[in-house]
Amino acid sequence: MGQFYQQELCHGKLGENKTQNISKISELTGVSVEYINEQLNASWVKDDTFVPIKKIAESNITLKEALLEVPGVLINKVEGRQYSLGKEAGHLIGYVQGINAEELDANKGKGYNTTSVIGKSGLEKAYEETLRGIDGSDIYIVDEDGNRVGEVIRQDKKDGQDVKLTIDSSMQTKLYEQMKDDKGFFVVMQPKTGELLALVSTPTFDSNDFVVGMTDSQWEALNNDASKPLYNRFLQKYCPGSTFKPITGAIGLNTGKIDANEDYGYTGTSWQKDNSWGQYKITTLTAYNGAKNLLNGMIHSDNIYFAQSALKIGADTFAENLNKLGFNEEIEFPLSLAKSQYANNNGNKIEGETKLADSGYGQGSILVNPIHMSAIYSAFANNGHMIKPYIQYKEGKSADILKENVFSAEVANTIKEALVQVVENPEGTANDMKISGITIAGKTGTAELKTSSEDKESGTLGWFDCFTDDLLIVSMVENEQNNQSGGSHYLIKKIRTLF
Repeated sequence: MGQFYQQELCHGKLGENKTQNISKISELTGVSVEYINEQLNASWVKDDTFVPIKKIAESNITLKEALLEVPGVLINKVEGRQYSLGKEAGHLIGYVQGINAEELDANKGKGYNTTSVIGKSGLEKAYEETLRGIDGSDIYIVDEDGNRVGEVIRQDKKDGQDVKLTIDSSMQTKLYEQMKDDKGFFVVMQPKTGELLALVSTPTFDSNDFVVGMTDSQWEALNNDASKPLYNRFLQKYCPGSTFKPITGAIGLNTGKIDANEDYGYTGTSWQKDNSWGQYKITTLTAYNGAKNLLNGMIHSDNIYFAQSALKIGADTFAENLNKLGFNEEIEFPLSLAKSQYANNNGNKIEGETKLADSGYGQGSILVNPIHMSAIYSAFANNGHMIKPYIQYKEGKSADILKENVFSAEVANTIKEALVQVVENPEGTANDMKISGITIAGKTGTAELKTSSEDKESGTLGWFDCFTDDLLIVSMVENEQNNQSGGSHYLIKKIRTLF
């Protein structure tokens, strides 16, 4: 909690120049004349009632003194929310604001009134019932001399309870600083326990701005910003590109549909099953020597290998095993997570060979929520068990299994070792993540968002997912088509700062 000045206004003390004085207050505070008049004309307001208009930061002495020169203004010191990670954790924490009529109606009988504040987004909204306090009240009867003779009803004051999070504030801050000028996210989890150590979405907003109240122009600027600072990216679902390849490989091995050592035998950087595909071909970025097997396919991020693997698995088996991983399912979490998907149709069917082939390397209709992705990757660090991500700290809490035995221990470790080589092998696509003395398993990914070869606007998503025994990181940056940030390798530079 922090100290603020609360500016209040009394209708009956505005003097003869009421209109002029209200305009002056509007000019100083940025609060619209319409809003001020709406508050002053509320049904409960009398001529001698002081009506709250705006909170002011305690440090803003200049504004305080200017307001006090206007007739009818009263300024009191009040307590209110103050966020030490206002920007760094804006999307995660969210903010509180004054309750509106719709919220007041929806929460009848819960002790809210017209001056209450309520959680509007993020964890402030999710944990509203835990965090909010209840004002004390007492309705009693007095006799003609003013002596209290009976009590009708009494409500004791009740303070809200603390919610302690698993978030590491220094890590949250460091990653926010790394990404603050980009559109993207970081999800950091302890892979053995599921503790979420950082959840960053950028660009963002400062939760403290909502506490003191935004001006109309500030709100319009925030709401209409093309970079969508109000959009919480780690709650959404995205095309994962090549970071999905470990999942395809694990499903193939676990179902016995592929053999890690089998050499598929193709050459070059483009391939199609047969002439029935017409002009459609699967392409990969680089040709390489050596067997076209699971290990080399992972090291070189070979689209062709994983497209062929998806075809070997088959659409029905692929879909069935993605469902076992939690696709098309709500993942329990305090904030609402978008459901991961593999199809856009009502029947959740992967339709057609080319769509299945594209799905094998994380394109097609594959969309994954990043917190869900962190749980899936945790299976590679935990002998095939998916660990449940959580954010409310509990002393001595052991890991909860989200999905048990989604892969065998042997399969999980085969994929893990291949991901280690993506970093360790000089030809690995994530070799720039290699750090002496630390074993890191990782996978780069670039998701093409183009709807056709003529699409020049949609751009790409750059991903990098990695884990050690202590940290599991899922990250993404949005790349504008004509303003590439560097994708996966741009993220690697930022993630290296954590080690």
